[in-house]
This record gives sequence, structure tokens and C-alpha cells, in this order.
Amino acid sequence: MGLVPRSDKWLFWGCFIALITTAFGFILRIFLMDGWAKEFNFSATQQGELMGVGLWPFAISIVLFSLVIDRIGYKTAMWFGFACHVTSLVMTVNAKSYEGLYWANFVVALGNGTVEAYINPVVATQFRNEKSRWLNILHAGWPGGMVIAGLLALSLPESMAWQSKMWLLALPAVGYALVLASQEFPVNERVAAGGAYRDMLKEVGALGAFIISWLIAVELVRSTTKAESPMLLGTIIAASVGAVMFALTRSFGRPLFLLMLVIMVPLATTELGVDSWVSALMTPILGANGLYVLLYTSLLMMILRFCAGAIIHRLSPLGVLSACSALAAAGLVALSHAQGAAMIFVAATLYAVGKSFFWPTMLGVVAEQCPKGGALTLNATGGVGMLGVGVIGAMLLGNMQDTTLDAAIKASNPAVHAKVMVEKTGLLGAYRAVDEDKLKAAAPDEQKIVADARNGLQQATLEKVAVLPLGMLACYVAMLLWFRSKGGYRPVAASGH
Repeated sequence: MGLVPRSDKWLFWGCFIALITTAFGFILRIFLMDGWAKEFNFSATQQGELMGVGLWPFAISIVLFSLVIDRIGYKTAMWFGFACHVTSLVMTVNAKSYEGLYWANFVVALGNGTVEAYINPVVATQFRNEKSRWLNILHAGWPGGMVIAGLLALSLPESMAWQSKMWLLALPAVGYALVLASQEFPVNERVAAGGAYRDMLKEVGALGAFIISWLIAVELVRSTTKAESPMLLGTIIAASVGAVMFALTRSFGRPLFLLMLVIMVPLATTELGVDSWVSALMTPILGANGLYVLLYTSLLMMILRFCAGAIIHRLSPLGVLSACSALAAAGLVALSHAQGAAMIFVAATLYAVGKSFFWPTMLGVVAEQCPKGGALTLNATGGVGMLGVGVIGAMLLGNMQDTTLDAAIKASNPAVHAKVMVEKTGLLGAYRAVDEDKLKAAAPDEQKIVADARNGLQQATLEKVAVLPLGMLACYVAMLLWFRSKGGYRPVAASGH
């Protein structure tokens, strides 16, 4: 524990273990998804929806708690997050349908959002002079948790019921509750500097409120109603929230913060969206060993995030984000064309280095440039990232595979297409997916036609995703040039200096 100053070590490591818990839930869903799909006959898009609902509700709790956390206290948020983790665990092991698993994942995402609602501002306040560095170290807990949970899950017998494997989540959850229960949490930097609550809201402004509430509203409407146009209804709700925010603040939001919110959607999809699917995408080449790509890239991320301080000091946070965007794009393209295990791991190394600093460095930039926004701007950034990948990213990757496969089978054999495909509806509209029960009942030659159509489609998806980090690269370079015209990148204190 020598890495952390003695006076802060237990609080920091308690937050670190809490973040590990969120990673446990993420990786265990990936491990168990194939079993769920076979037991409940899920399409690729439905699997994407389950991965998505394990992410997007994160934003509900992280944003709501950020609005009140300075009043209710960080420890209250900690206990609420712990209650969500325990409740979702019980719901998951007792699930008997898609709906049961959906709402269990919804609850765990609420717990994950609550965890980040307190750990990010706690660490940013603890280490206010080195925010980007220490947020990177804190967020080494995410890939570290995936590695630990992945290795634990792999060590269990394949014959063990998935319900029993899910109980692994209890290990870090109980751990962080025991550590943090006795800790004293600091006063947020914004509050200590005497920052007004209205000034915090002004940093987000009407446009920031619109972006956040639109993503939340669209998914809530889609998930809980039978509305034919969830995007239209979500837009009406978000516009109303934005109007109220403008009435309260007379601000559209700080432009730099708004740009960071927009960038978080492709950033999160590049990192978490690909992580959600990478083992399946690599299955045609690596078979059952596809998951090792995810564990390997996670291990590299954990190591690199612990070493972030020197890299950020040399390149600046925006320089790091620019370099990472270029590397991630190159890595995704390389992964899409890699053949053989050795080349896949070489390409995966490039991708892992690229995505390593994305999330925590973005949080660091927001914390350093928008300190008047306190916990709200810091956590809203992470919330929009989770919303973006949960509402759009994960489902987009799944839908991309379903629609491409639909076209390939139809072009190859229209008769087989009519026999094994079934129409379904999602947020992205109507689509056709393979009905696994019908496929099992098909003749061997018909099954081979579907298998041939599937071959290579999953891996090719990665090349299409590479356009996201390329767009991010353009934004980061533009910001670098803007800061250079102002004399260079410098952190801003909560007092405004």
C-alpha cells in the first residue's frame, strides 16, 4: 500500500475495491451470456440489450446522486450501492426468463453508478493536484477486477451451474463494505472552496441536461412502455428538462464540458462496447479461448493505468487521449484482419494500449477544467459514457451482426433464410435474427449454410468500429490546438484560478 499516502490509503483502497466489484459484474455477464443465450434462446441483439441494461442505468444513479451527494454524504451513497449489488445478485441467481435477467442487470447497474458517484469525487478531492494521475490509478481497478473475476470464473468447473458462478460477485462487494464502513470521507473540493450550487448547475447547463436526460429518457421509455417512437418521446422529455435547467441557470453549459459529453459516447463504445463482444468476435479463430483476449487486454490496461503519471506529465492529458485514439483505431483494424492466435494477440496489444487511458483521463480533464461543476460534471461524464454504450453502442454491435447475417443468409439461400429467420424489434427498429430453435431443427446442410454465413462476420465488425476512435482523434487534436492558442493546457482550481 506504499503507493498511496498513509493518511489516505484505506479510503483510497476501499474505493478501489468498490470499482473492482463493478468489473466483477461486467465480466461475469460476459462469461455467462452464452449459457443464458442457449437456455433462454436469446438473439445477438437481445444479448446486446442485456449487456446494455447492465450499463446504461449506471447513469441514472450516478447523475441523481451527484445532484445531492454533497448533502446526504458519500457514505450514504456507499451503502445504497452495496444494497444494489446484493439485491441484483439475489435477483440474478433466481431469474427464470429474459425479463428476470434484464431487471437484475438493471439493479446492478444502479449500484455501479452509485459507486462511481462517490469514488470519483473522493479521489479527485484527495489528490486535487494530480487528478488525472490518481483517477487513472483508481480506474486500474476496473481492468484489474475483470482479470481477477475472469481467472476465478475460469478456475471453476464448466459443469458448475451459472447461478453458482454468479456468487463470485459477493467477494469484492463484502470487501469494500467492510473497508469503507469505518472511513471518514472528505468534503468535496467545490464545497470546500465555497462554490455555489447554482454555479455547479451552470457548468452542465441546458444542453448538458438535454444530452443526459435524452439518453436516460429514450432507454426508460423503450424499456418500460410500448411506445412506438421512444426517441420522439425521449426528445420531448429531454427538451423539457433542458428548458427547466435553462430557467434555473440561464446557461447552455460550458462548451468544453459539452464537447467532452459528446465524445464520451464513441469513447465508451470503443472501450466497453468492444469489451462486451470481443470474446465472441474472436471465437471463429480462437474458439473457446476468445475470452483470453479480453483478459489479456485488461491486464495490460491495469498495469498501464498504474504508470499513467509519467505519461500524462510528458504528453499532457489531451496528448495522451490523442495518441490513444490513434492506437485504438489501428488496433481495431488490425484485430479485424488478424489471422491466427499470435497475430490476434499482437493486434490486441495495440488496441489495449490505445484504450487504456481513455476513461480515467477523460474524467481527469473534466475534473481539472470544470472544478466548479464538482461531483456533477465529473460523474455526468462517466454517466453519459455508460448511457452511450448501453443505449447505443452494445446494441449497435449486436444489431450490426444480426442485420449483416440476415443479408448474407438471404443472398446465399432464400429458402433457408425463410426457414430459420424470425422478425424482432429493438430500439434501432425491426430486424431479422436467427431463431436458434428453428436452426436446431433444420437439416445439416441448411445448418452449414448458416454457419458459413456467420464465418468472419463477427471479426469484420471491429473494422467498422474503428471509425469511432478516429472521430475522437479529430476532436482531441482540435482541443490541443485550442489550448495551445491560449498558452497551453493548465488545470483550473475550484476558485477559478
